[in-house]
Amino acid sequence: MILELAGIFGMSLAVAFSGALMPGPLFTLTVADSARRGFISGPLLMTGHALLELALVACILLGLGPALEAPVVLGVIAAAGGGIMLWMGQSMVRSAAGMSLSLDASGANGGAGSHPVLTGVLASLSNPYWILWWATIGLGYLVSAQKLGWAGVAVFFVGHISADFIWYSVVSLAVSSGRRIMSDPAYRAIIRFCGFLLVFFASVFLYAAGRQFLGWPPFTQLFA
Repeated sequence: MILELAGIFGMSLAVAFSGALMPGPLFTLTVADSARRGFISGPLLMTGHALLELALVACILLGLGPALEAPVVLGVIAAAGGGIMLWMGQSMVRSAAGMSLSLDASGANGGAGSHPVLTGVLASLSNPYWILWWATIGLGYLVSAQKLGWAGVAVFFVGHISADFIWYSVVSLAVSSGRRIMSDPAYRAIIRFCGFLLVFFASVFLYAAGRQFLGWPPFTQLFA
């Protein structure tokens, strides 16, 4: 039993690392917020992410996995997520000019003007690919872990979220360490870059929603 649980933990950790290492909206927000707030940004953002994942896992175990795979559901999530990301991105770009590393945590931040835990929730919830992963790949692993009862599910979840906490804490530490020698102009440039990245992610999500509801062609066909 212990060896089986250890295997589930190791598998969950490895699979989660493969996803966590891929840059995305949450990575972008971690870089932006860590440059101003410091190392604590990574763990706080991951706390929000973990709380939302815990709720999603509960929903999947209650039988909502197939519903989350429905194209119309993913389309709605893509549209709403694109809107949230667009708001976050343009907010960062517009406010970058007035930002300074000398501001404390009560000043303007590198995210969307909200607490990192809430930002972690919004960034995760707005990503339709994250929800699709849990409704498909994640569901398969959950079913496998569930064979060992709730202990298997708990170990799987702990392994999964541990990878996120480890990686994003490392990213946050690296960025916060670099800010000691970072000038305000360099910091503002990072914030603008991260903001534009979020706008890019928003456009991807919104285009996916357009394909679902408006029948837009695949992106590759636009250049055919």
